[in-house]
Amino acid sequence: MSSTVDQGRPSDLRERTETLKRAGRALGLVWRSAPGWTIVSAALIVVQSAATLASLYLIKLIVDAVAAGVGPEASPDAGFDQVLLLVALAGAVALIGVLSRSMAGVAEEAKAQLVTDHMLDRLHEQSMAVDYAYFEDPRFYNTLHLAQREAPFRPTKLLGNLTQVTQSGITAVGVLILLASVHWVLATVIVVAVAPALLVRVRHSRRLHRWREERTGTERRAHYFGWMIGNAQHAKELRVFGLGREFLGRFRTLKRKLRDEKLRLVKARNTADAGSQTLATVVVFGSLAFIGHQTFEGVLTLGDMVMYFGAVQRGQSLLQAIFSGLGNLYEDQLFLSNVDEFLEMKPTVRAPENPQPVPERLRVGLRCHGLGFQYPTSPGPVLQDVHLEVAPGEVVALVGPNGSGKTTLAKLLCRLYDPLVGSITLDGIDLREFDPSELRRKFAVVFQDYAQYSVSARDNIWFGDIQRPASLEEIREAARAAGVDSTIERLRSSYDTVLGRIFSEGEELSIGEWQKVALARAFRSEAEILVVDEPTSALDAHAEAEVFQALLRLFRDRSAVVISHRLSTVRLASRIYFLEGGRIIEEGTHDELMGRGGRYATLFSMQAGPYQMEEPSLSSAPSRGKAL
Repeated sequence: MSSTVDQGRPSDLRERTETLKRAGRALGLVWRSAPGWTIVSAALIVVQSAATLASLYLIKLIVDAVAAGVGPEASPDAGFDQVLLLVALAGAVALIGVLSRSMAGVAEEAKAQLVTDHMLDRLHEQSMAVDYAYFEDPRFYNTLHLAQREAPFRPTKLLGNLTQVTQSGITAVGVLILLASVHWVLATVIVVAVAPALLVRVRHSRRLHRWREERTGTERRAHYFGWMIGNAQHAKELRVFGLGREFLGRFRTLKRKLRDEKLRLVKARNTADAGSQTLATVVVFGSLAFIGHQTFEGVLTLGDMVMYFGAVQRGQSLLQAIFSGLGNLYEDQLFLSNVDEFLEMKPTVRAPENPQPVPERLRVGLRCHGLGFQYPTSPGPVLQDVHLEVAPGEVVALVGPNGSGKTTLAKLLCRLYDPLVGSITLDGIDLREFDPSELRRKFAVVFQDYAQYSVSARDNIWFGDIQRPASLEEIREAARAAGVDSTIERLRSSYDTVLGRIFSEGEELSIGEWQKVALARAFRSEAEILVVDEPTSALDAHAEAEVFQALLRLFRDRSAVVISHRLSTVRLASRIYFLEGGRIIEEGTHDELMGRGGRYATLFSMQAGPYQMEEPSLSSAPSRGKAL
């Protein structure tokens, strides 16, 4: 048993230490976000506390003055003048309290908004800073979900609880001093009576935090079904296959499970809270009886009795507010740990301390040396012993069955990941020696799951190179090269038209038109290396031919890596690599690979018939070392 206790103590100590650290970070966050409003709030808290204590004392003076003025030997006029003066002072103090509360409300709202915005900025900055690999790990989405859920409101809630505890604490000190002046036991028993409420709140906060962490996956799954029901991406299939009711049923089942479990937690907390409140009520009324007895004994005046009655009631409510606020602060610290966990994630793909300058012009090109890679959640390696070369001005094609590692290799070339084995070099320098942001400017990329931005058509294309001004003529040139210029010109506001149906003024494009917009983004870039993953999958053969003829013109002096299942496209490449099972099993030009009669030749022969029927003639393949 002693062993168990000894093992638990360090854990408890670590938990308390982490709680204090998080509290310190939260206070630092408040100060950094809104230092001016924090000072104003602190001053107003002091004013409100002083006004509360002054009101209690002025009420005592008013009651004593009235009692003295109605006695047999008192002068009614003199007594009323004194009462009138005291009432005026009490009114002034009350007015100060009203004004300070109003000003405090403005200060708290301004401070809360600044803190919330600051926290959201940090979440967005971290979302951009973490490795792309995180976004392919389900565990990351649990962490991200918790952080995104807590960050918008938790800092504001923390501020409110912190203000409540501070203001109530300052006032409660004065009230307890008043009660101790009657008898020290009176102040002590009130503190002890309301303390169990804090223990109840802390215990519930721990249980609620643990439950939310354990049920994050369930909550995300429920959110996923709810999102699909109201998302345009799934609207067609939901109606055609009648999936709406099925998804709604799954959503309701998951939400019911979460609701029932949370309700059980709330019932347990309220039952324990009722017991602690019963104890506090008994103590309060016992204290009132004691004060009444002291008044009958002549120890206290009638004004004293009224003041102490008010002090007992106010003291109880203040202490309850303090302990409730402390419990809430403890809960805030627990849930801010989810935000901290996200913010403390460290990227592994990062710039070295002294990064090498990225070559202005490629001389040797891009090379892979014995490349190996495996995703953290995959059962085996995705790439093994890959050797590949992309010379300046050369077009390289990657082909092979689904799951052979082509897209992963493209991501490694852009340094979205770092290889686990081997290396990738640019002009003989390992990519890890460069600053990733500087390196990626050498690449223009069109991924298979390209983005559809619900902004103007002009911005959609400008995003391909935001380092240069959004010249409309350059944007039109890129759109013409991608074959989407005429489509955009027909839109309501031409290049100023918002694309997509998310916003009321938006206009939707077809899948093929969206893909052309994505290609136009890449065409606008002045990057030396173009990486395109299934660049024409949504285009017909004629449109595909036009796009690759544009590639011939735009990337004549630059390099390209093309991933495609349409072998009529890749046969134009200077060099073709055939991947299977994460390895390169064939390499050569189209003619060389066809002559060997291997896997490439078999696959091309299967596709040759449809291509010969559909595809218009293209210019002959460029020689090795010449761009597409």
